[in-house]
Amino acid sequence: MNRQLQRITATADVHSALDKAAPFLTHLHAARAGSLIVDCGDFFEGTGYYRIGKGQIERQVLTSLYDLLAPGNHGWPHYFAPELHVMTVCANATDNQGTPLFDRLRIMTIGGLRVAVTAVIGPTAFATIPADQRSDHRVTDPSQALRAVMRENHHNAEAWVVLSHSGFESDLELAAACPFADVIFSGHCHSATTGPVRIGSTLVVKGRELGTGYAVAEPGDVTAWTARTAVFPDTGSSAVPAELADTVGRIAHIRGMLATPLGPLRERYRGTQLDRHPLLQEIADRLHTGLGADGVILNETTLRTILLGDQLTLGDLLAIEPFDNQLVHAFLPGAPGADLNGMRGHLTEQVGPLAMAPNPLPPGIRSVLTTNYLADTYLSGRTHQAGLPLGQAVRSTLTTPPPDDQQVGAR
Repeated sequence: MNRQLQRITATADVHSALDKAAPFLTHLHAARAGSLIVDCGDFFEGTGYYRIGKGQIERQVLTSLYDLLAPGNHGWPHYFAPELHVMTVCANATDNQGTPLFDRLRIMTIGGLRVAVTAVIGPTAFATIPADQRSDHRVTDPSQALRAVMRENHHNAEAWVVLSHSGFESDLELAAACPFADVIFSGHCHSATTGPVRIGSTLVVKGRELGTGYAVAEPGDVTAWTARTAVFPDTGSSAVPAELADTVGRIAHIRGMLATPLGPLRERYRGTQLDRHPLLQEIADRLHTGLGADGVILNETTLRTILLGDQLTLGDLLAIEPFDNQLVHAFLPGAPGADLNGMRGHLTEQVGPLAMAPNPLPPGIRSVLTTNYLADTYLSGRTHQAGLPLGQAVRSTLTTPPPDDQQVGAR
């Protein structure tokens, strides 16, 4: 294809949402003729398509339709696979010796301008990557990294575009700190705010997440860019081009697997938009009693909310608990005599609302039952496995009433 690039089309936070991928795939395939196609991170993880397919479909989509990627905290190891590493740019991610992990920028001709396209990942997003995946990696301040890249390459570019995996509010601050940027495409924020918002001469804009929409930016001249957001038009599955038939077939195969029924939902959950906190609190209470743990700490963001029907399917379960968390016993920081209130406040700041049992935790407690992610990333490490996936506890709680003589830990 002889491409004449006139604009940049960006997605963000797709999170393996492939259930209704036809509009997404069809539009991007058509847009490639005149658009540089980019993604702002977190293309991976979040549904059963990723859990079953291990990211192979997502990688096929990226290598078939995209030109450049910003790395996201979800699926971090995938960005080091050779076929994706050559597509990934990031100005502020290095190894422990300060060597960049990715190319820091690419210069593309778009609308007749030499456009420098670079990316950053926010420190907060980076900190949520599982500790073992980032143990040899570091991030520097995004604005400082961008200014350094601009100083080194200002003579090569007429315009600057940033793909940011930092969050929309952080990107507004980034725009103020880096006024040379013409456009910042935002990701990581999981909010309804999409923009475009103008900060000085910089436009901040974000495509709708979960593969439902995109953002477009187009140069008018050296100093004036325009930006907008849109929803992928529903063209129906019959419009998917033949070049993507294998991808569509793989998606359909996994869709059939995800339809497997796992059992009727308990009455309290049927036909509801799942409220994560009450569910997680019920799970914590059951685990505390059933496994005999001194305490249980679970973070609300380990689960996702979906609309439930009458039956729980495998797809529902993997959408609710998409990250394959394992339950482990973990040491508390500084125990014994730890400041439990301080620890709770710190954890809440890092990972969001918590479900705890008992609440408050008893004084002098030395260890808790939690997820492997919390244990390895924010607590003092695991003591031993509990032998129970969090997904199993979710399934049992959603589908099985708790008889007096049967607890989730004994299932």
